[in-house]
Amino acid sequence: MSDDHDHDHSHSSLSDTELRVRALETILTEKGYIDPPALDELIETYETRIGPRNGAQVVARAWLDRDYRARLLEDATAAIAELGFTGRQGEHMVAVENTDETHNMVVCTLCSCYPWTVLGLPPVWYKSAPYRSRAVRDPRGVLKEFGVELPQAKKIRVWDSTAEIRYLVIPKRPEGTTDWPESSLCQLVTRDSMIGTGLARRPAELETTS
Repeated sequence: MSDDHDHDHSHSSLSDTELRVRALETILTEKGYIDPPALDELIETYETRIGPRNGAQVVARAWLDRDYRARLLEDATAAIAELGFTGRQGEHMVAVENTDETHNMVVCTLCSCYPWTVLGLPPVWYKSAPYRSRAVRDPRGVLKEFGVELPQAKKIRVWDSTAEIRYLVIPKRPEGTTDWPESSLCQLVTRDSMIGTGLARRPAELETTS
């Protein structure tokens, strides 16, 4: 696994960028050009709903189509491109599948490399130093804080993203969805489940939110 993170998302440039963004946001807020709560809501929408739609379609297709799932696990970049989703040139996608024995989780320990192609904007916590360090040292504890408690017998495998390689977790398909069409399955796939810090929604959860 490569540790090369020498690219435009390096830790130092991120810090500088964040400072510039905050300064600009302060100026625009003082001039009345933006409303911080509205901006936060817009970002949240892109992070949790609009952005991850591409990834949800990829996962739902893999759940339904064995041949597509096999292609996705063999060459995720090409399989994702089949659905019209392509990233930066040179960016290689890898799909990892959750099973009864193994749960996968994604982090970028030195930076915040993230599969924008299928997940949209990275959440703030993904870029935070505590997540980047603890995800490797104590993945089970981190998952518990996200509300995910796994059996002790289940292995947790942590994948470290790099400038060249980004990961997509294929969560386990929920029970009771045998006859569901792709459009309905997409609603079960969350951003966090494709990072590995969450699980796919159960059908009952859709009923309570509808």
